[in-house]
Amino acid sequence: MSDVNREQVRQIVEAIGGQENIDTATHCVTRLRFVLHDESKVDKKKLESIDLVKGSFSNSGQFQVVIGQGLVDKVYKVLAEETGIQEVSKDDVKNAAAKKMNPLQRLVKLLADIFIPILPAIVTAGLLLGLNNVLTAENLFGPDPLIVTYPQWADIAEVINVIASAAFTFLPALIGWSAVKRFGGNPLMGIVLGLVLVHPALLSAYDYPAALEEGNVPTWNLFGLTVESIGYQGQVLPVLVAAYLYALIEKFLDKRVHDSIKLLVVAPVSILITGFAAFIVIGPLTFAAGTAVTGAVIWMFENLGWLGGFIYGGFYAVLVITGMHHTFLPVDLQLISDQGGTFLWPILALSNIAQGSAAFAIFAATFLMKRKDEKLRGLASSSGISAWLGVTEPALFGVNLRYKFPFICALIGSAIAGTLLGANFVLANSIGVGGVPGIISIQAEFWAIFGIGMAIVIVVPFVLTLLYTMFIKKGELE
Repeated sequence: MSDVNREQVRQIVEAIGGQENIDTATHCVTRLRFVLHDESKVDKKKLESIDLVKGSFSNSGQFQVVIGQGLVDKVYKVLAEETGIQEVSKDDVKNAAAKKMNPLQRLVKLLADIFIPILPAIVTAGLLLGLNNVLTAENLFGPDPLIVTYPQWADIAEVINVIASAAFTFLPALIGWSAVKRFGGNPLMGIVLGLVLVHPALLSAYDYPAALEEGNVPTWNLFGLTVESIGYQGQVLPVLVAAYLYALIEKFLDKRVHDSIKLLVVAPVSILITGFAAFIVIGPLTFAAGTAVTGAVIWMFENLGWLGGFIYGGFYAVLVITGMHHTFLPVDLQLISDQGGTFLWPILALSNIAQGSAAFAIFAATFLMKRKDEKLRGLASSSGISAWLGVTEPALFGVNLRYKFPFICALIGSAIAGTLLGANFVLANSIGVGGVPGIISIQAEFWAIFGIGMAIVIVVPFVLTLLYTMFIKKGELE
């Protein structure tokens, strides 16, 4: 690090309230992460004027300063030298931040901690299912699917489908691993718990409605109770609650069983008790609760789709700021399980594009105003691309919220497009990349409507932001 950069690190410390305002600090791939004693002491204007800083925001009790990949590690080392703070783990920082959260924030953080680790598997599956969608959809490149026009591709499409659908077929195992780990238990047993709930000997949850209608649902007699012998494929709540119970039992036994017999007692007893509880109590209750929630959401979109789309499209980016957007991932997964597609995720994808378009407008405005601000141009262009590829935080916190009006213009565009998608009940087969590439995850019959929605979120936020910049702000971006 050069002397200039070292001085800029000192300026970062001063801008966040000085060394005495830092409780704990660490860093991730792109950001410095602080838990501060008093966030009101942060001088954001001064902070974001520093060349090293690409943006800043507060989320889940942490104040985060965007530096950039590769450089952040060097900056943190100088920060540690200048302040004398010792690096702590991300978990330590999260625990320190959690002390400042209210119950709702803690719930949101809990869901984020469980679902974010499994997102790569879900997004990968969504992309591959999108590719399969392209190969098998009718009236896309002609009246027949590509696998009919080119029969040699049929087996390739089938293999792609097997690979892609695995994450959704065994979704409870993924959630079980992450949830048990989050609750402090053995994550391997979380996988086992998830697999128990989708065991092939059970009636599949996908076949349950038909079996119920025909009156041939298999049952067990357990302790004098008649219990339905069904699996929980695609379900979210049953494995979440069961994972919590398993972790409680495992930790309870681990503290009380002698080390010499732990292997023989702790895991077997924990999984046995949890398994019976899952099939007798947890599964039926949470299955009904999950069905009720998705039923209510589906009813709203079927009867007031335009309103649901307007609200979700108009406020999704606000949820991202608070971190509450993570609470809708389980709903998306439940909708995919219950009805074969989700109408929430397509609106999410358009919201991300809208934020990118607003950032691109700021980029364009710097040229029209002949403003030689290379840092702003670079940040606006790179964050716009990032948002169009599904990652909105750089655009949100580095550009749009910094000037406020681009954020609002993006919300307007997203609300309009969300109204269109909601009114037409546009569905995605799966969760994929929440940006421009997301179109391949949309069910083929809705591609035209989704394409119109994409045009809206590209044009409306860009034009509104540019006009506001040039004629209302009169070129002032301070």
